[in-house]
Amino acid sequence: MKVLWLVGSILPQAAQACGLKGGEIGGGWLTGQLNALRPVSELQLTVLCINGRKSLTGTHDGVTYCVLPKDADLPAFLAAVKPDLVHIWGTEYPAATAMQRAAAKRRTPVLFSMQGLMRRYADHLCDGLPEKVRHSPRLWHWVDKLIPGELVDDTQERFYRLADAETGLLVRANYVTGRTDYDWLAVNEVNHNARYYPCNETLRPCFYSGTLWQPRAAAAPILFLPQGNYPIKNLHTLIQALPAVLKVYPCARLHIAGWPPLDKGPLLRPVTDGLFPYKAYCRRLAKQLGVAGHIRYLGPLDADAMRQAYLDADVFVLPSNCENSPNSLGEAMLLGMPCVVSNAGGIPDMLTDEREGLIYGKSTDADALSAAILRVLQSPDGGAALGQAARARALKTHDPRVNALTLWKIYADITGVCR
Repeated sequence: MKVLWLVGSILPQAAQACGLKGGEIGGGWLTGQLNALRPVSELQLTVLCINGRKSLTGTHDGVTYCVLPKDADLPAFLAAVKPDLVHIWGTEYPAATAMQRAAAKRRTPVLFSMQGLMRRYADHLCDGLPEKVRHSPRLWHWVDKLIPGELVDDTQERFYRLADAETGLLVRANYVTGRTDYDWLAVNEVNHNARYYPCNETLRPCFYSGTLWQPRAAAAPILFLPQGNYPIKNLHTLIQALPAVLKVYPCARLHIAGWPPLDKGPLLRPVTDGLFPYKAYCRRLAKQLGVAGHIRYLGPLDADAMRQAYLDADVFVLPSNCENSPNSLGEAMLLGMPCVVSNAGGIPDMLTDEREGLIYGKSTDADALSAAILRVLQSPDGGAALGQAARARALKTHDPRVNALTLWKIYADITGVCR
């Protein structure tokens, strides 16, 4: 069976096959699923990565990789490959819609994998933010055209545009795969005729082996947030929760994966603050609450460094305003970490409250968040029982062999229906 994957970023395997290095590479969350499918001898897989600067082709471990720019001629590429099935990962980027149309003309079946849900993301992007952060003055919109920044209202408008494209695609979709009741309901809302296939994700290989998380009797506990530069991840509420944690653990620290807020000094600070209002707000908020000295940004982390950042922490915290099934949570669970998460989107489908982690209520409730964090830190076992139960759950949810077999059966079912 010939299957064509379409991915909106350049996978690490594609970069290796095509000799690419540096900032173009992304999509590491697909690495595990790709590796798990390699033993399926009946599968001939071509992976098309959109987002390249030029057209490149290479092979790695029996898979053909093609890197194309965003304006590539997808109908011509599809005609050359002649797949039995097109599997499109993600639903919101322009190439997904273009490939759907090209495949429809050739009567090639298309399977869509749900990733984010852009309308829900757009609706909840600004939860808990002051009005002045949500809406930038006209001056900064003008400056942003000359020096691109991250204006929150522009980001929300872009999310809504992507949501419209995603909805148009799902309305025409015949086959969709997802991981949670949350995304199944989202698909069913716009297209109850689409056939929905449950299929869990396989995570990055390094999280399945090696050292597991161990509790520490730490006077200076570390909280770990996997991403904090965008409002949807809700760093602002976690900052508001820190004072209550620090009352009990004065030396507690918050580690965040990613770059810190941009600061070019006092002369340029008004410009950077205007162009990056959310990051500036979080910096000011931390300073006002007296917690700035307890926050450390770890910079961009590859898979191994991310794994170590989990192991160095005492609690994994995910206070997101909206998520589908975050891979970061799955990775923390695989390592056996105690997790404190918001009751948002598909997160409750990934773990059971009080058994495999703690789910606090509304994402923007800082008091509930701090109380849940303190419950873990003050528990006699430091959250070890929660972490062990989380790992047992994650080993089933993210089992590479099971998930690869499930995906292969989906491919076989769709192509069998269409023959």
